[in-house]
Amino acid sequence: MIIDFHNHFYPETYLNELKRRKGYASVERDQQGRLLIHYAGDYNIVVGPHVDPEDRLKAMDRYGVDMQVLTLTTPGVEREEPKRGIRLAELANDGFSQIIDKYPDRFTALATLPLQEPNTAAAELDRAVRECGLRGATLFSNVNGEPLDSERFLPVYERAVKLDVPLFIHPTSPINQAAMDDYRLVPILGFGVDTTLAVLRLVFSGIMERMPRLKLVASHLGGVFPYLRGRIDVGFRAYPECRTNISELPTHYLRQIWMDSICYDLNVLMSAYRFSGPEKIMLGSDFPHQISDLEKAVQRIRELDISEDEKQKILGGNAVKLLKL
Repeated sequence: MIIDFHNHFYPETYLNELKRRKGYASVERDQQGRLLIHYAGDYNIVVGPHVDPEDRLKAMDRYGVDMQVLTLTTPGVEREEPKRGIRLAELANDGFSQIIDKYPDRFTALATLPLQEPNTAAAELDRAVRECGLRGATLFSNVNGEPLDSERFLPVYERAVKLDVPLFIHPTSPINQAAMDDYRLVPILGFGVDTTLAVLRLVFSGIMERMPRLKLVASHLGGVFPYLRGRIDVGFRAYPECRTNISELPTHYLRQIWMDSICYDLNVLMSAYRFSGPEKIMLGSDFPHQISDLEKAVQRIRELDISEDEKQKILGGNAVKLLKL
């Protein structure tokens, strides 16, 4: 079974609400008539599979993908004013639930959470899992500049542990976005950096040590942490500040984190495999964004110089286990 863990969808009711009133995100059409969603530092071009499950299924069937784990993409909801953010999250999660009900063998989904209101976000995670049938939630890598290791977000992590569901860390406009406004450096560089910053703060703050049952998935093959692993551990040994909240080497915790396979380079993917092993990597495509390639995402896993059993884990087995499919 081939499962694409990282891809994106805009439920119709969520998108209609964005169109209805401008907030942090704005929706407009460009000169070619394409629908664009703008937010700080970047934008998304909305294409058919972003909004039409039937269009999406055609691509999945073409490349042999059995199931996708639907997630909302940037701009998310957590940078909207609280009341609107809560409403948008509910609309997105209800929309995902409707798609799952219609296509139960082809789609599952992760919830969107209004993290600007952490207690409400924890309650929405509970509702999304128990009532909507979703399998976890997406966390964007910072919340209006506030890092994910803030104590305010502990209710969300505690609820995820109680429900035994994963939290998927996906980038948003990075904290140092202003330095990346040119050349579309936000999605090229900023997303990986902000994901890594979020993950390392969750490690060094001690949240992962205090909550060993917390299941985290880092998008885009972990950002850059798999390739900085030597420097991260050396820093832990060299700097007393790094040892304030954790008792093990940082890589001890980093190896507990799942990653999707989005990296666009076979050698990079193999390096992450050597770090984390075959049990912590899951197929991802970023479909149907401009930068995505569903066909090559699957092909890249098949070309890895590893056993067939390990390839099957990455292609779908790990997702089945993590999401209890």
